Formats: sequence, structure tokens, C-alpha cells
Amino acid sequence: MKIYINLLLISFGFLITSCTKDFEKIDTNTQGFTSASDGSLFNGVIQSLVLTGNEQFYINNEILYKQSQLAALTREAWGNYTIGTEDIWKSYYKVLPSARELDKRFDSYKQTPSITNMKAMLKIVMAYSTFKLTDLFGDIPYTDAGFGFQDLKYLHPKYDKQRDIYLSLLNDLKWADSTINDTTARVEPFITFSTFDKLFRGDLHKWRKFANSLRLRYAMRMSAKEPEIAGAAIKEIIENERPVLLGYSFTGPVLESACLWPAVSGFKNSSVNWSFREHNGLRMGSNIWHQLSENDSVDGRGIFDSRAYIFFEVDNKNLWHPYPQVPGPNTASSGGIPYGEHRDDAGNFSIKGENCIYSPFNYFIIRDEDYMPIILMTGAEVHFIKAEAYFRGVGVGMNTDMADNEYMNGINSSVEWWMTTAEKLKLPLSGLAFKDMVSIPKGLNAASVLNHFGSWNATSDDEKLRFIYTQRWLDAFRQPWEAYAEARRTGITPREGDPISHFRMPYPPSEAQYNTANWQAAIASQGGETPDVKIWWIP
Repeated sequence: MKIYINLLLISFGFLITSCTKDFEKIDTNTQGFTSASDGSLFNGVIQSLVLTGNEQFYINNEILYKQSQLAALTREAWGNYTIGTEDIWKSYYKVLPSARELDKRFDSYKQTPSITNMKAMLKIVMAYSTFKLTDLFGDIPYTDAGFGFQDLKYLHPKYDKQRDIYLSLLNDLKWADSTINDTTARVEPFITFSTFDKLFRGDLHKWRKFANSLRLRYAMRMSAKEPEIAGAAIKEIIENERPVLLGYSFTGPVLESACLWPAVSGFKNSSVNWSFREHNGLRMGSNIWHQLSENDSVDGRGIFDSRAYIFFEVDNKNLWHPYPQVPGPNTASSGGIPYGEHRDDAGNFSIKGENCIYSPFNYFIIRDEDYMPIILMTGAEVHFIKAEAYFRGVGVGMNTDMADNEYMNGINSSVEWWMTTAEKLKLPLSGLAFKDMVSIPKGLNAASVLNHFGSWNATSDDEKLRFIYTQRWLDAFRQPWEAYAEARRTGITPREGDPISHFRMPYPPSEAQYNTANWQAAIASQGGETPDVKIWWIP
């Protein structure tokens, strides 16, 4: 026993010596930013835009597709939405300290055009991320958030009002557009920094376009609550011809978008197929089917929109069979294995399972890991926003001709963008290409959509506005969070059954545990924590 005690004391002595030797070096905060380069921190910010599997499974597939009615949820078997809200929340607040650190660094550097451009790029991407988060939850920690590594008093950040967040972010985007110098010489440190830009690869003019396009989106979103502020922002962009993402120009298709393209950005987007394969509850619903086909012919002869063949596919009997958006007591249950990886093989591609009696999502858009992008915004959406602005007179004078032109450009660019994207899709295991496995009838194109949804087909102004909202909603097929926002804002996106009554996601449980007082204050301020509580910008 004495020998044991002596050995223990000797070991303890070595431990004490080790802990005090070179103490300052050993005690360095490994969670700090002592070695990460500006570019690597920015790369982490961009990487945070990649959707997690849990976000897609528990939020997009289980809730947002159902609430937006872009698809039909055939069964509600999970209910563990907090797994998804925790992922969304943590993804944002995990990367926010990196953005705060970059801001701090940029302010300490000598102010050159390169540094200013880098700072503007950071503000734009963080504006996108922050808008997305606040649109799901309402009030969120923002002004004081992300500074805990600098000062312990910020470990429990207060919540900001959504209105204040909106106005702050819109100012950031305006500053970014007016400050970016997209004609300056490319010199260090921008040259190295831009190699970490997986969104636009250092193209500063595209960053300006993205900034102004986002300003249009979110100014329009808050237009019912802040018509003067929203109108001023929209007017400035349109009348001053600030650069925006273009779908169509006077000479033809441009098809610009803000996307993360996996193959170009150097990652495999494998979580999409996992979320569909394991969830297996989404099918084409009757609501969206009625926006793509003029009748319910199961052989597809009523289809007038080529996007039907891109978004969905036939059931196990090669029939177009939508699941009722509002199922009755006698509605047959859905099943099958349409999202299984066995379909990567050419010989098994048509095997969807005997119980796959409803049209599933097209396998290519949920299985391709390299060429199906994560969409942040399309040029088509910008055209639809402008069409609404001219039609309603938001920020610009009411002009039905301009509204019609922008609306037509929106349809043209949306259909062509989706067609062009689909032609690149491939299955990761076999290399099977979309264009070799899916035949879209030649007569289906933007013109066939306009034959049904052209503004001249509308019988009233209300119907014309519905047409604009319908096409913007369709274009957001792989952005269910955006379709959900438009359904809440307008109240008249295509819908079957009762009006939408789901307006926000409850905060993740971790906030109740770690930021209790501020969490309670935010809930009380907004009027409750349940999904039927409207967030600020909803009329």
C-alpha cells in the first residue's frame, strides 16, 4: 500500500509539473480563432448553407412540404420535429462566431477595396442565413449572439424583434451593393480569399446581384407590414436598375441563380436521398398535380408543364397518380420503395415496390449528389417579384404591361432553368443520366405553360395575382421553406382544403434549457410558442 501511495504521489507531481510547464501555450483556447485563415472561416460560413439531413427529414419533408402543399404527406409517422429545429438552430449559431470573428478582423485591417469586398460578401451570405432562420422562428438572438467567445456576458444573448432584424439586414444588403467595387484589380488578400468562395467563386458582380435580389425578396415579404420602407427599397432597385439575378433578358435566356453546386463546390450532397429514403412519406399531391396537368388522365396526356416530369414520376404501374391532398377515410395507403438506392442500377430502375401506388418525387432530383444544386434563389423568382411589384404598385407605379412582361420572363426562365438542370442529373452509382431515362414530350415547354397560365387567360385581377403566386410557388419546388413563406404571406398560393394555419416553428428545446429567461421573454412577446402564432410580417 505504501508503494502504491508513493507511486500515486509521484504521478501527481508529474501531472502538476506538466500542467504548469509552458502554461500560457497549453492554456490557449482551442475553440478560438488563433490559427484559422480568413478564407477558411468564410468557407465554413458558406458550408453552413448545405442542408443537414435532419433539417430535410424532420422539417422539410415532414412539415414544410405538407404546409406549402408542394407535395402530399401520405402519413405523419414521426413527429420528432425538434430534431430538425435543433439542427437548423445549431447550424446557424455554430457558424455565427466565425462571422463575428471575420467582421472583427476586417475592421482591424487597413481598409482597402479588397477588404471591403470581402466584408460585403460576408454580410450578404449571413443576411441570407439570418433571414431564413428568423422566417422559421420569428424573433431570434441576433445583435448579441455569436460574441460569447469574446465576452462571457454574451453567453445568453437576448432575442431581437423580427422587424428590427429585417431592417438591419436590408441595410446590410444595401451597403454591400453600394460598397462592392466589382471593377477593382484582383489583388491579395482577395485572390486567396476568393478561392474559398464556393458560391460565386469571387465574381463580385454576382455577389451584388445576389444582394439586390435578396433585398427584393424580403422587402416584398414585409410589404404588408411596412409598405413605405418596403416600397422604397423595391423602387430603388427597380428604377435605378441595380444589378439583380436575371432569368431572361431582352435577347433570350440568361438563367442566373444563386446555388451551391456540389460537384463544383467539392462535396457530395448525400443527405437528400437519405432524408427521402428513410422518411418515404412524400408523394405528388393532387394540389400541385392540378397546376401541372389540365385533367386527371393517368396516362399523362393532360400534362402541359414539363416540370411535372422533373419534379415527379409515374407510380409502379407507369401511371400518373396523385395522392389526395386532403385524404378521405377510404384513401388507400402509400408504400413502396421509390427512393431506395437499388434504383441506381439500370436493371432495377423501374422497381418501385408493389405498394408504390402514388407518383413519387423524381428519383434523379433526390438521388443525384453532384449536379442537383442547393438552391438559394433563382432569376425566375426575381422576375415574379417584379411582376407582383408592378401589378400591385409596390414601390413602383402600377403597370400591367410591365407586370405581364416580368411574369412571362419568370415562366420562361423557370421552365428553362429546370429543364437545363435536369439534363445534367446523374445517378451516383451507375452514372445513369436523367435525359436517358426520362422522356419529356417535345411539345412541353414554357410556351405550353403560358398557354394555360398566361396572364391573358385570367378572368380577373385576382386571378392574375394568383397566377403570379402560383408560378413563384412552383419555381420554389426544392425550396420548401420559401414556398412555406409565400403561402403564409399571401394566403392564396394553390391550396386544397382549409387555409394554412401553421405559421412558425417552435424554438428548439435547447433554448429552453440554456437561454431560459430570454427564451421565455421572446415567447411572451410574440404571443405564444405554438405553430398557429403568426410571426411579424404575416398579415
